[in-house]
Amino acid sequence: MPSLSPYDRKLDYSYAPGIFPSMEAALKAPQLVRRMLVSSQTEDSEGVQTLIRVCREKQIRVETADKALARLSGKGNCYAAAVFEKRQASLDGQARHIVLHHPSDAGNLGTILRTALGLSYLDIALIQPCADVFQPHVVRSSMGALFSLRVREYPDFESYRAEFPGHAAYPFMLDGSVTLEEALAAPPPRPFCLIFGNEGAGLPPDFSRVGTPVRIEHSGDIDSLNLAIAAAIGMYRFGRA
Repeated sequence: MPSLSPYDRKLDYSYAPGIFPSMEAALKAPQLVRRMLVSSQTEDSEGVQTLIRVCREKQIRVETADKALARLSGKGNCYAAAVFEKRQASLDGQARHIVLHHPSDAGNLGTILRTALGLSYLDIALIQPCADVFQPHVVRSSMGALFSLRVREYPDFESYRAEFPGHAAYPFMLDGSVTLEEALAAPPPRPFCLIFGNEGAGLPPDFSRVGTPVRIEHSGDIDSLNLAIAAAIGMYRFGRA
């Protein structure tokens, strides 16, 4: 098999480090998994044995690769990693969407992906420039949720909007025109999209003219909520409306 390179955004493959993310890759997207790397230190563990069994069922090649795992993870406690093909998905035009405008933090992005899957938002639009959704830290932070979602990058918000003009838009802004509770006084139109901005800058001012701008009220003791927290609140409340 060809040797593996340290992760680079230009590669056509990436890594899902960790036993659980690797299992999610093997179960949810086996067609994308090129091979599974496991550590000799844990080949007898129940988790790794289950992973190996699933790989055999899915006809995924398994390799013992201690050095590669140490090199890929940068530490000695990574016991498995799926090597998977990068592939962007097409979003479902009838489903509700999460739109992330210029997200830059890999950990935040991974957490949002996992939360989205947990709250049944399966379609994620990423507006460039943005954190690399295939970066191993993002994949691990999502605990493999990436493999159950439809994720697509767009060069700008206009490109996303041109593809889905019928989605009712709800940009979340600090100076949003209505509170979250006011926005949900009546059930939102279907389908809809929830739009969240960059961790530091938020959404640009011109988003105030997009759809219905929403604000999450909080005390004056903080200037804003963490992006992942704000996204979780928005997804939960809109999901229950």
